[in-house]
Amino acid sequence: MGEFERWQGRFAAPEYIFGEEPNVFLASQKHRLPKSGKALAVADGEGRNGVFLAECGLDTLSMDFSPNGQAKAQALAKKRGVKLRTELADVHAYEWPSEEYDVIAEIFTQFSTPEERAGKFAGIRKALKKGGLLLLEGYTPKQLEYGTGGPKQIEHLYTMELLEAEFGGFSKVLIKQYETMMSEGGAHAGMAAVIDLVAVK
Repeated sequence: MGEFERWQGRFAAPEYIFGEEPNVFLASQKHRLPKSGKALAVADGEGRNGVFLAECGLDTLSMDFSPNGQAKAQALAKKRGVKLRTELADVHAYEWPSEEYDVIAEIFTQFSTPEERAGKFAGIRKALKKGGLLLLEGYTPKQLEYGTGGPKQIEHLYTMELLEAEFGGFSKVLIKQYETMMSEGGAHAGMAAVIDLVAVK
């Protein structure tokens, strides 16, 4: 089974597998968000993070390759009373715009091979405006010990060195690695090893 079929199947469930509330790290960064502007939620799945950004007053595009995920994203936006733009796109074949977004959120999108990830991160750097905010959260290799979510391939996981190499050129970079109890739907539940990045281009 390919990634597309796998995620279409997972998102076919009636419930929101990662919950309807935004990622805890993303929500904790609300004070850093601009009062207006354009936001991109990368590989946003069922839309919980894109909807949150829209609720914060940002003109938000929720991008994902799963029609099932995007249908649930639109349903969640309607339920919350916000407008959310959606675009059906594979992050690895996406035509990244130049200097388009004031905020980009990339939350647990660790299905990329190292080669695909390099292209994705280059696209994120290109698409973010100068002065724009990047908010990223992923699992570290230690997550393999917990098995409470995320990929099983160690090369898909994020390390401090990887994120420093990719985004160390930004003007303000904060990277934090820690372990935490997660409760984000049934798919992200239990003790987890995560890494957060907050960076300004």
